Amino acid sequence: MLVKQIIKSYQEGQRLKIEDALVLIEKGDFLEVARLARLEARKRHGNIVTFVIDRNINYTNICNVGCKFCAFYRRQEDKTAYVLSIPEILTKVEEAVDLGATQIMLQGGLNDNLDFTYYLDMIRSIKNKYDITVHSFSPPEIYHMAEITSLSITGVLKKLKEAGLDSLPGGGAEILVDRVRKYISPRKISASQWLGVMEAAHNLGLKSTATMMIGSMETWIERLEHLDKLRVLQDKTHGFRAFISWTYQPGNTELGGKKISSYEYLKFLAVSRLFLDNFDHVQGSWVTQGPVIGQLTLAFGGNDLGSIMLEENVVKAAGVNFQMKVQQMVDLIKSAGCKPAQRDTQYNILRFFE
Repeated sequence: MLVKQIIKSYQEGQRLKIEDALVLIEKGDFLEVARLARLEARKRHGNIVTFVIDRNINYTNICNVGCKFCAFYRRQEDKTAYVLSIPEILTKVEEAVDLGATQIMLQGGLNDNLDFTYYLDMIRSIKNKYDITVHSFSPPEIYHMAEITSLSITGVLKKLKEAGLDSLPGGGAEILVDRVRKYISPRKISASQWLGVMEAAHNLGLKSTATMMIGSMETWIERLEHLDKLRVLQDKTHGFRAFISWTYQPGNTELGGKKISSYEYLKFLAVSRLFLDNFDHVQGSWVTQGPVIGQLTLAFGGNDLGSIMLEENVVKAAGVNFQMKVQQMVDLIKSAGCKPAQRDTQYNILRFFE
C-alpha cells in the first residue's frame, strides 16, 4: 500500500523524499519503477537518445591523494608515472578532431609538481588551434589549483574560464557523504567542498555535470543523501546539465571488494531519474556496464549514453575495457527502439541517424 501511495503522489506531481525513494528501492517492483522512469525520460525527450564524440585526455597519472578505489594513479617516483607535454596533448586533440570529436575532457591526478600556468597554457593552446569544447577539470583538481596558487576557488575558475574553459565534469564526487569519503579517499576534498566548487562554477556561468560512483561501501541511504545534495544545489543554481552514475570497479585497487549487480545499478538508475526532478538528462553507463546493460539503461530512465570515448584510461586501469564506435552506438540505440542523435556538450542535437 505504501508503494502505491508513493507512486500516486509522484504521479500527482509531488517530489520524492529520501524515505520515499528508499521504499521504492526496497519494496517497489523492479519493472514498475523502471516503467515510471522510462515514462519520465520520454516525457522530457521523446524517443531521442543522445551521445557525444569526445576524448578523455589524462594529462598526468601522478597524484598525491591515493584513493583506495583508484587503479589509475601513480606516485611521483613510479616508473610508469607520466606528465603529458602541451605538444603531446595537442596531438591527441588533433586526432580527436579528425575523428569528429566536439568535446575534450582533460582530467588528471593532483600533481604537486605542476604549476598553475601548465593548466592555463593547456587550455589556451587547445583553444588557439581548435574549435572544440573544453569540458575539463573536476572539483578536486580545481581545489588543488587553488591550494597551489593561494587563489580562491572563484579566482581559479575565473582564470580558467578566461583561458577558454567551457564547462566542468563531475568527477571526484564518488559519494557525497563524508563517512564514505573518509574511508575510500581520506585525502580528497570533502562533500561540502565538492559542492562548493560546483556552486562557484555555476555562479560564473560554467555549467557542469554531476556524477556518482556506487558500489564501494556506501549504504542505500547514503546514495540517496548524495542525490538529495545534488537536487538541493540544482534548485539553487540550475547549473547541472546531467546526472551520470557508474559502478565501482574493484580490479587492481587497494579497496578491492566485488562489483555490484546490474540489477542493483539499474534500479538505482531508475530511482535517480524519478528523484532528480530538476535534472534534464540522466546518462547510462556502458563504459562500466558494457553495451548490453548500457542499452538496458534506456528502459530505466536514461536518455543519453555519454561518449564514444575515443580514449579512456581510468576505468581501463581497473581491468574494464569496453569500447564503442559510432555505428555500434547508433545500432545499439536503434535496436532499443529509440532514435539516435549525436549531441554537443550543451546537449544540442548535431545530427540524427536514420
